[in-house]
Amino acid sequence: MTDKPDYTITREVSGSKGRYVARAPGLPDAEMTFSILNPQMIIIDHTGVPDEWRGKGVGKALVERGVLDARAEGVRIVPLCPFAKAQIERHPEWQDVLGGKAK
Repeated sequence: MTDKPDYTITREVSGSKGRYVARAPGLPDAEMTFSILNPQMIIIDHTGVPDEWRGKGVGKALVERGVLDARAEGVRIVPLCPFAKAQIERHPEWQDVLGGKAK
């Protein structure tokens, strides 16, 4: 059984780039980065989860947060990051936000 850390996920945007960051006391940040193609589409390009987070579901939680925000804001996602793409493929209920060549 793995301990699930208490963490928060925040979204940070600067210009045409952004990231979701998972933070917990005493652990390095985990992140999922994205590029803003236009107001209706983002490209998820990287998910980085340090070893200390592995097996705790934080990578999946980062992707899920991105999907939920995209859905709420009417934004489409192109998941170029292999991890994000695999997570979205595993969750048919998230695939409504896919856009572009990712389908």
